Amino acid sequence: MSKTNNRIRVLFPFVGGNEIGGSHISAMMLIRNLDPNRFEPRILIHHPAGPFADMLTQNGDTFDAIPDIPILGSKRTLASSNSTGAVGYLRRSLPALRAVLKRIDADIVHTNDGRMHSNWSLPTRLSGRAHLWHHRQDPDGFGINKIAPLLANRIVTVSEYAKPNNPLRSIEKRCDVVHSPFDFDMAPPDPKAARAALCAELGIEENALILGYFGTIIVRKRPDHFVRSVAAIQAQVPDTPVYGLIFGEVERPESRLDETVPALANQLGIGARVKLMGFRSPIHAYMAGIDAMLVPALNEPFGRTLIEAMYLGTPVIATNHGGNPEAITDGKTGFLVDKDDPEAFVEPVLKLKENPDLKSRIVSAAKADVLENYGTDKHVSKISAIYEGLIARAP
Repeated sequence: MSKTNNRIRVLFPFVGGNEIGGSHISAMMLIRNLDPNRFEPRILIHHPAGPFADMLTQNGDTFDAIPDIPILGSKRTLASSNSTGAVGYLRRSLPALRAVLKRIDADIVHTNDGRMHSNWSLPTRLSGRAHLWHHRQDPDGFGINKIAPLLANRIVTVSEYAKPNNPLRSIEKRCDVVHSPFDFDMAPPDPKAARAALCAELGIEENALILGYFGTIIVRKRPDHFVRSVAAIQAQVPDTPVYGLIFGEVERPESRLDETVPALANQLGIGARVKLMGFRSPIHAYMAGIDAMLVPALNEPFGRTLIEAMYLGTPVIATNHGGNPEAITDGKTGFLVDKDDPEAFVEPVLKLKENPDLKSRIVSAAKADVLENYGTDKHVSKISAIYEGLIARAP
């Protein structure tokens, strides 16, 4: 396959299937904004049936599919027909992936999630291509500490927090922190209109306090902690109905969080006030219509929804953990609270409720901060420079 205009060809492999999250959104924002005169991005999906491939099709993004190559999987994923163990990977998948690289003739392979890191790092290395390992997960992860230092040419993390804690070999000269990109071209919805529409949809009282959780429903993001916080807030304002809206899908059905979270709400006496809203797209009107976003997660490398809410004018209260302190200046652009105490959310929520001037200052400062630091152009510029540096150093 011939290249045109000496552009750098960058391959972006994705699992596909039902997997879609912040890493996919960030990667697609990068892909769509790369300079077409300098770069030729190629999207590859292992399993083309699912919401991510559907999103690409709806947006007119082209991609290649390789559903016949099994992916190296974990114990949880090996039950599926498109996953394989280590032996199957080495015998079949590894040579097949090398053949794909030869066919596409990529200069750089840019992986964006754990399974793609583990599946593509070795064939990329053996094929003499450059590998950019984009780490968006736990700094203690096995892959980022043991595999990436050996096989990746360059490592990018989404925050200082996400940088590997104990790399097998030094990555000091090969690791960059580049915050995720955000699209600020869209005009934010009017908060009053968005709130009125949300209240009408759910039958919520006008004087209610509406709190939101946005993200995949997984243990690490602690939807149960969110429910406990909503219950604690309701206990402090018994004359005001407090609602906790959980936006997102359960990632692992075996976790049964779609059952245990509502059960906890019932146990705490707020069952009617906690609602599982499911996956909503577009999400901006819902995010703009709530009174505050609560982020109870632990080990959050750098949450997309947190920045999106700040841009939309929704105040954010987050645990003082993970990458949250890198995004929020406590008391100025939002609030940071004790990660272990659900009741820690009570004070900042009530401050915002009772002091409109404080809320206005927080919202204004937060929006100014994200516009200055998290735009798409800045992200694309930094990643583009890394791409060109990889090619300049290639033998």
